[in-house]
Amino acid sequence: MILATIEVFKGAGLLIYPLGLCSAVAVFIICERAFALRRTAVMPQDLVDAVVNNRPLTGGRHTVLARIVEFAELHKNDEGAVKAFARLEINRMEKGIPYLDVIYAAAPLIGLTGTVTGLLQVFSQISPETGLPDPVAFTSGVALALSATVIGLCIAIPSLVGGGWLQRRVENYAAQLDVLLERILQRGQK
Repeated sequence: MILATIEVFKGAGLLIYPLGLCSAVAVFIICERAFALRRTAVMPQDLVDAVVNNRPLTGGRHTVLARIVEFAELHKNDEGAVKAFARLEINRMEKGIPYLDVIYAAAPLIGLTGTVTGLLQVFSQISPETGLPDPVAFTSGVALALSATVIGLCIAIPSLVGGGWLQRRVENYAAQLDVLLERILQRGQK
């Protein structure tokens, strides 16, 4: 099993390096954003309850919601600035997620490039005398050529799923922050 996996990686040729880079970047973005977008880092429940119930704000001082509340307290008479700051915080939550879109589009194309170049090598080894390829070399060459596409797809699918999951998470937080923003602005007018 391990030897077969090594052969698949060898079959990708030099394209294993950009594919490896895509894989590492995708894993980093998904893990980093999953950590950064946990509920306690965005809008902890105690702070949400304080905003909703118009109680003194306690806890969660280094969170997205806390930064919005703090900005609103400093700019009580500028509703537009508070809303713009909230949009900026939402934009900060999306950091890195668009790169997952690039990765899930690029990885299969890089893999396809490996497949095409591998097939060109296989077909270039056809014997000029017989016009036929060596059957063993031909089948193993085709299998190795397709390995780059397999690797590209194995990178693209988690990037697509991870990017969709993270984007949906940001959208949910944005909707909740939008509702809480009305309470924050009402609080600043009193």
